[in-house]
Amino acid sequence: MPESHALVANNLPIPSALGSLEAYIGAVHQIPVLSVEDEQALARRYRDGEDLDAARELVLSHLRFVVHVARGYSGYGLQLGDLIQEGNIGLMKAVKRFDPSVGVRLVSFAVHWIRAEMHEFILKNWRIVKVATTKAQRKLFFNLRKSKTRLGWLNAEEVRAVAADLNVSEREVLEMESRLSGRDIGFDAPADEDDDHAPPSPAAYLVAPAEDPSQAYERTDSEDHQLELLREGLSQLDARSRDIIKRRWLDADSKITLQELADEYGVSAERIRQVEANALKKMKALFAA
Repeated sequence: MPESHALVANNLPIPSALGSLEAYIGAVHQIPVLSVEDEQALARRYRDGEDLDAARELVLSHLRFVVHVARGYSGYGLQLGDLIQEGNIGLMKAVKRFDPSVGVRLVSFAVHWIRAEMHEFILKNWRIVKVATTKAQRKLFFNLRKSKTRLGWLNAEEVRAVAADLNVSEREVLEMESRLSGRDIGFDAPADEDDDHAPPSPAAYLVAPAEDPSQAYERTDSEDHQLELLREGLSQLDARSRDIIKRRWLDADSKITLQELADEYGVSAERIRQVEANALKKMKALFAA
C-alpha cells in the first residue's frame, strides 16, 4: 500500500474536533481513493488477522462516499451532519462484513449498509409520530418521497401507477401521502402573539372540561375495587346461590324469572326468592365492610 494513504489516514483530524461540517467534508475529500489492489490487501488483512488499522483505512477511504449518499437525503429536513454520522456507522458495519474474495468493490457492498442506517435514522426522526413501521411501509415511504419530489401531489393515475409499481394498494399510497403531507404540531405550543391568524394549538380545542384526570382515575380505581369485591362475594356463595345471582342479576342478555329457576331446581318460586335474598344480603355485607 502506498505510504501516502497511511499518512493521510493517520493524520486525519477527529471529525468532532474540526469545528464545522465543511471542514470535515473537506478533510475526507483529501483522502485518496484506494486502488483495487490496495482495497483487496487491506480487506484481507482485516478478514484474516483482524487488523484494525487496515479496517480503519478502509473506512476512512470511503468517508467521501458516505457524504455523497447523505446529500441525496437533504430533502427530509434533517441535519446533513447527522445523516453522515449514521452513514458512517453503516460503513463500519459493511467493512466488518466485507468479503474480498467475492470480487466486488467495497463501495458497491457498503452502499446498502449506509443507506439502511440513514433510512432508519430518517424514519425515527422525520416525525415525532412514526410514519412507517412495516417493511412495506418503509419501501413506500422512500419511493413515494421520490415520486412526490418529482410529481408534487399525486393524481388518481399516478396513485395507481405507484401502487402497481410497489405492489401495494391505492389506499396505502394515499394514506402514506397524507402522512408525508402532515407536520408535527406541539400539543400545547404557545400561540404566536405576532400573528393574529395563527391557528391555535391542539390543547386549545382538544379538551374535555367535564373530565378531570384525578376523578377519572378515582372512578376507574373504584370500579376495579367493586368488581373485585363482586368476584369475592360470588366465590363465597354456594353453587345454587351463585347460579341464581348470576342469572338473575349479571346476565344482561336474558334475565331469568323466579318461576323458571323454581321449575329448574324443583322448588317453589318463593324458595328461590329466599335464596336470592340471602345471597344478596351476604354480598351487601361484604361491600359495606
